[in-house]
Amino acid sequence: MRNWKDKKVLVVGAARQGLASARYLSNQGAAVTLNDGRNASHFFEIVESLDRDIECHFGGHPISLLKEKDLICISGGVPLDIPMIAEAKKRGIRLTNDAQIFLLATDAKVIGITGSAGKTTTTTFIGAIAKAAVKTPNRVWVGGNIGFPLIDHLAEITENDCVVMELSSFQLELMTVSPHISVVLNITPNHLDRHKTMAAYIAAKAHIINFQKENDIVVLNRDDANAFDLRTEVTGELISFGHKKSSSSFPGTFIQNDQIWYSNGSDATMIMPVQNIMLPGKHNQMNALAACSAGIAAGFPLESLRSGIQQVDGIPHRLELIADKDGIRWYNDSIATAPERVIAAMHAIDGPLILLLGGRDKNLPWEPLAEVISRRQPKIILFGEAGEMIEEILRKDMVCGNAYQIDRFENLDNAVHRAAELATRNDIVLLSPGGTSYDAFTDFEERGEAFKDLVERIT
Repeated sequence: MRNWKDKKVLVVGAARQGLASARYLSNQGAAVTLNDGRNASHFFEIVESLDRDIECHFGGHPISLLKEKDLICISGGVPLDIPMIAEAKKRGIRLTNDAQIFLLATDAKVIGITGSAGKTTTTTFIGAIAKAAVKTPNRVWVGGNIGFPLIDHLAEITENDCVVMELSSFQLELMTVSPHISVVLNITPNHLDRHKTMAAYIAAKAHIINFQKENDIVVLNRDDANAFDLRTEVTGELISFGHKKSSSSFPGTFIQNDQIWYSNGSDATMIMPVQNIMLPGKHNQMNALAACSAGIAAGFPLESLRSGIQQVDGIPHRLELIADKDGIRWYNDSIATAPERVIAAMHAIDGPLILLLGGRDKNLPWEPLAEVISRRQPKIILFGEAGEMIEEILRKDMVCGNAYQIDRFENLDNAVHRAAELATRNDIVLLSPGGTSYDAFTDFEERGEAFKDLVERIT
């Protein structure tokens, strides 16, 4: 839909995505009601900044707000099983979100990226590649689930611009439209507290390709079974990526002799040395491979791929080195909200390790991480809501291996101070929580900033 004039819309969730949606829809002539379950005291400044025509209702999700509504626009953090949304479904009221509104409204070509891990890094890589390739007056826009909601800039984005858009499973589960180029990095257990089953989670991720047309392109990870199984649902062109060269005729990127290559199915072209990837870890090599495949899908020159990948030398809250003082290095990996991402971070960093784990659990398996910890035996500092549960799992695993030190605290502040007490020269202190931030912070970024502030005061 592009004509919102006089439509009655309920926007649920007054965080970044919801506020952007409310502003856009109101500017388009819709009658907008903004709703959030949190108390009104959280929103005094926000209300002052909003269009006066936007009606606000805070402190709950009453069913009465559904009266005469044509549409409900739901922010990503709002569960779809709350009673008000369930009742809206019964009444047949259409559900949408800011990402879908944007994709339906824009004329620009969009590269969309999803995956259980690596979305933000890959989106950043692709954004840098696009900026190296796209010439003025055309522009590159990078946003979505990271940065800013792209809906805020719909009026500025032209059909000749390039949009690079990170998409979460929360956004995708409502989608009935797909980007022109869709990148699926991997699909491993994540957000099962929201989606309940892996089947439902995979189905949500698959929406990034389910609504493509014949002239659209999909980029899939050959090394991830759940992602590559989606090739049976591809309508248009398929380009793949993986550490090793494909044994089939699928075009895609791979690593050979410490170089990144692209094969069109018959001939191979060298793109760049692996050492030009400035971010550490094999998982970032995979992110770079995915970005190169997406750049090729978009028709960008190889020189832009090389330049873009090499420009990305650090991303906030993703294995971010924030301090190196008295021989102790402090890393902020607050984005790691699943145990699998903690494993990747541990593999990327060598040296004596003090690992901060905690936050809120997402109903994910912690046993594989416990095995990695048992082998490496870092000092463990637990914090937050999931701390006790994680400790039980780690101590159970100790029965089969050597014991290692575990401390547990209620909050991040105390955990960081304990890390400072334990750390000695050559140690690495790594915040890679494995859980979400929602037990104490609004998002992983706020948690990461809090960690950085604590470290700055200590060091």
